[in-house]
Formats: sequence, C-alpha cells, structure tokens
Amino acid sequence: MRALLQRVSHASVAVDGETIGQCGPGLLILVCAMQGDTEAEADRLAAKIAKLRIFTDDAGKMNRSVVDAGGSALVISQFTLAADTSRGNRPGFSTAAAPDEGRRLYEYFATRIAAQGIAIETGRFGADMKVSLLNDGPVTIWIES
Repeated sequence: MRALLQRVSHASVAVDGETIGQCGPGLLILVCAMQGDTEAEADRLAAKIAKLRIFTDDAGKMNRSVVDAGGSALVISQFTLAADTSRGNRPGFSTAAAPDEGRRLYEYFATRIAAQGIAIETGRFGADMKVSLLNDGPVTIWIES
C-alpha cells in the first residue's frame, strides 16, 4: 500500500457539492492499494502512521504522533498514487489493485487507522471528490508498506 500524509490544520472532502468528511487538526491520508497487497500491509501502514512523530511538542520539535497530539484523520482513496510515469507523458495505473480489492483494502485500512485511537472520517471510494486542506508546516510524507 502507498500513502501520502499531510499534516493539516483542517481538511475536508466533498462529493457533488456536499461535504462528506472532514478533520482537523491532524492528518489527511491519501491511500492506494497496490496489486498483491493484503490486510497485513494495511495493518503495518496504519500502525506506522499512528506512531509517526510528525507533530510538534512544546519545544517545537516534531516529536509527537497524531495520537499523542489528539489529532483526527481524513482518509481518502487515491488510486493515482499508483501512477507509473517512467515512459511517455501519460501515467499508467496498472499496478493499482483492481477496483473491488482496492475498495476492500481502503475500507479495511480506514478501520485499522480508527483502531489506533484516531477519530476518522473518509471520502467515497471511486467518486469524483473535491479535497480541501490547509497543510500545516508544510509537512508532507510518502509511505509505502
């Protein structure tokens, strides 16, 4: 699995002009299931994200996790994280999990993030989503399981 994390002051996602999820302060987590991924990868990724120390402590150092900081998360499916740009000018997405498996692993991943003690909201798998955010820092981190 692949994830792109953004530490945010706030984030929201809308479908057809209606806000369906929001968080903040905390993390915007864009996630993509890849071919061959299993629940084990989702478990490892969720545990890593929950423990990642990217929130500042009282001394101003990145020394606290989202859990330590009492933050929340907005989890969005984003198959374009599987983009292969090695040839030509049009990215390929053939390494992304098939849609049914991608949806299953995305939904499973979201439950695993919540199981870490993080309040979450989600986007809608496969929908045309409009994501808004205020990146805090900016802090943006790429993670693969």
